[in-house]
Amino acid sequence: MTKTRLEAFSDGVLAIIITIMVLELRAPHGDTLDALVSLYPTFLGYVLGFTNVGIYWNNHHHMLHAAGHIDGGVLWANLHLLFWLSLFPFFTAWMGETHFSVWPVASYGAVSVMAGLAYYVLAWRLARCNGADSRLARALGKDVKGRISPVLYGAGIALAFVDPRIALAIYGFVAIMWFIPDRRFERAQ
Repeated sequence: MTKTRLEAFSDGVLAIIITIMVLELRAPHGDTLDALVSLYPTFLGYVLGFTNVGIYWNNHHHMLHAAGHIDGGVLWANLHLLFWLSLFPFFTAWMGETHFSVWPVASYGAVSVMAGLAYYVLAWRLARCNGADSRLARALGKDVKGRISPVLYGAGIALAFVDPRIALAIYGFVAIMWFIPDRRFERAQ
């Protein structure tokens, strides 16, 4: 399989994931502003999930662009990442439906940890496949954000049992941290 085909497949899966999330947004049952406002948990969950999937898509794109080639291990690592990302619509919907109760928020954090670790495994596998002196390996460097994100998500999971709002603030912080453009791959070209 070529790198281009892997990118196209991944883009398709991520587009489907985002589509599934938006389909969870239902019109309010009333015709007042209060009816719309009552759906804020579902909408906020959607915004968080969409942002996270979008961040993964963006970084996945840049990382694959910097890679020279792929192998079978990269294919499996990519599927591993897509598996965890495919769970975001379910846990996003669960958080919204329960107005961000403890277990849904903690579970969202657990899926986020696993997606973060899967991304890290994919990056490691791509760097190994392309060589320690490759443009990709140089761009990845120490990958501080990639290493700290699962730790922050883990803290969010634990703190969800204290107050789910704290966990959501941590999840939001991680998203903001990644939302700030990461120029490592662009500098490596």
